[in-house]
Amino acid sequence: MRQSSMFIPTLREVPSEAEAKNHQLLLRSGFIRQTAAGIYTYLPLGWRVLRKIENIIREEMEITGANELHMPAMQPIELLKSSGRDALYGDELMKLNDRHEREFALGPTHEEVITSLIKSEVNSYRQLPLNLYQIQTKFRDERRPRFGLLRGREFIMKDAYSFNTDWEGLDQTYWAMFDAYHRIFKRLDLNYRSVEAESGAIGDEGGTHEFMALADIGEDTIVTCTSCDYSANDEKAEYKIIDEIPTSDHDSFVNTVEKLYTPNLKSIENLTQDLNINSEDLIKTLIYFADGKLIAVLVRGDREVNEHKMIHFLDVEQIELADTKTVEKATGVIPGFVGPVKLDVPIYVDYEVERMTSGICGANELNYHLKNVIPGRDFSIENTGDFRMVSQNDQCPNCGENFKFNKGIEIGHVFKLGTRYSKKLDATFLDSKGKEQEIIMGCYGIGVSRLLSAIIEQNNDHQGIIWPKSTAPFRVHIIVINKKDITQMNTANDLYQKLSDIGIEVLLDDRDERPGVKFKDADLIGIPYRITIGKKIKENIVEMKVRQSGEQHLIEVDESLNNIIEFIKN
Repeated sequence: MRQSSMFIPTLREVPSEAEAKNHQLLLRSGFIRQTAAGIYTYLPLGWRVLRKIENIIREEMEITGANELHMPAMQPIELLKSSGRDALYGDELMKLNDRHEREFALGPTHEEVITSLIKSEVNSYRQLPLNLYQIQTKFRDERRPRFGLLRGREFIMKDAYSFNTDWEGLDQTYWAMFDAYHRIFKRLDLNYRSVEAESGAIGDEGGTHEFMALADIGEDTIVTCTSCDYSANDEKAEYKIIDEIPTSDHDSFVNTVEKLYTPNLKSIENLTQDLNINSEDLIKTLIYFADGKLIAVLVRGDREVNEHKMIHFLDVEQIELADTKTVEKATGVIPGFVGPVKLDVPIYVDYEVERMTSGICGANELNYHLKNVIPGRDFSIENTGDFRMVSQNDQCPNCGENFKFNKGIEIGHVFKLGTRYSKKLDATFLDSKGKEQEIIMGCYGIGVSRLLSAIIEQNNDHQGIIWPKSTAPFRVHIIVINKKDITQMNTANDLYQKLSDIGIEVLLDDRDERPGVKFKDADLIGIPYRITIGKKIKENIVEMKVRQSGEQHLIEVDESLNNIIEFIKN
């Protein structure tokens, strides 16, 4: 491709709306342009990279036996209502009405559509297993689109769905897709981890893993063991339970519950400073709605509630913190002074609180707390579990060694759905004995457009993008210093044609621009190899530069064309 005829609108200044490095570089290098908040146009270079990513995905899906199809973006709202996900997505669901006032949604994913299709077409065990996938645009009305392609309202996703007769078959498909994802992300040259994960709005009945590209800009936290292979995201991560957690050695901790006057001391920070205690001496009581019913969750003062663990423990669809008015009506006091003693709300106690020798908690009375409160004596510990987020000082549940925390960008997710959707949409088959059974499902997603950002986030420097060879829009960038020099142009055209003839993608910068502009654009765009044709062509010499390492080589064209080709192909 000749650069003079290609649409590559590069920018010198960093756009003010771009926070993340990848977003800045995608805009500056002319790969994308914003159409509206969270909605982008992919320009020619960006689209070339996306197609390369998609081709790698298709090749690996082919190996698993998955069939590609294409489903509609518009979904009848009745399908989402049949699974209950219309309410679960809430305001994130983009809805519209046709001229007949029938309601539709722009698909956030396609579990209901594919399940409905299989329900109508599959009725016998002989038609199973099946594994179907598509690469298509998805829509979610994010409250705050940010970081460019990483959190948008319109994005490209690969979503696959498997259908089996039993759990053993699902397990085989699940791990085949798991392995395929590893191959895909390795081929994309990503530094990534696969971790145990939560299923979110898609839901699962079995297992689920996330694939995370390591990056400081990532919105997810990855917890890994420094010794064994344990890894999970922080929503799923567990820790080694310590049998007893003694409270700090203060003279005030005796057997009798005592009331403390704590005027306006609502926060953990204020309490620890005023009472001269540590935050781990406090019992924090938080009031939640769990599918509309009020509950209280108790964690230590230095911990945070893990709402995802609570959802699983309670087997509910949704959990959200109650507002101040609701808390006051249920407990008689505002948040900050709520405690478990004589609390008329179901109480769920984190393991650490259960094991505390004593603690300080809210007194359910304005401006008062209670000290010397003993779990099991002064409040019920009937409902206990792991209800908190892991922390830096926790230990691995498998080997007891320390944790390491990294930030990551979610790039893929695999789920064992079981019968979550087939049960609700009545997708069944007749087994070998003629008995009706529910189809066992799995689903497997990759954020295709997210990968564009993740790759750049891991591969850049102060000059611009550094594309891995697997996904670069072109393999070679030829720079002609002086377009008016016939020898330079003839050499460039000859090299361009020979490289193109053997299947090497070349971008030839034949623009009538100053050399400095061409070099800056080349570094910004980040194509792996650059060949500069300038004054030394009179000596039959061109300059080869490797974008990743910065190393440069002077090469004699006539004698070493094969060497250039071999160098580029490696």
